[in-house]
Amino acid sequence: MWGVLVAFSVTPLGVGDSVGDLVAEAVRVVRASGLPNRTDAMFTTIEGEWDEVMAVVKQAVDAVAAHAPRVSVSLKADVRPGVTGALDAKVEHIERALRE
Repeated sequence: MWGVLVAFSVTPLGVGDSVGDLVAEAVRVVRASGLPNRTDAMFTTIEGEWDEVMAVVKQAVDAVAAHAPRVSVSLKADVRPGVTGALDAKVEHIERALRE
């Protein structure tokens, strides 16, 4: 199993200055996937197996593309065979280090 964390950002282009509602459509797809995920001000990160995560990213892009003439996608992936729970474990490690 190829465990993967994917941080991605979907930006609709050609729809004006306010893109938040369309970005929310992408996040809605991610949350409906049931995979562990987290959204912050810049990226949505999703964790799972390579094929399932990439399928969700594509669905999120498709959801935005249904309302925008062009979509920009930024993506960063951390691929580690056999690793699960990294979405929380990485943050917990940093928080522990900060307390010490």
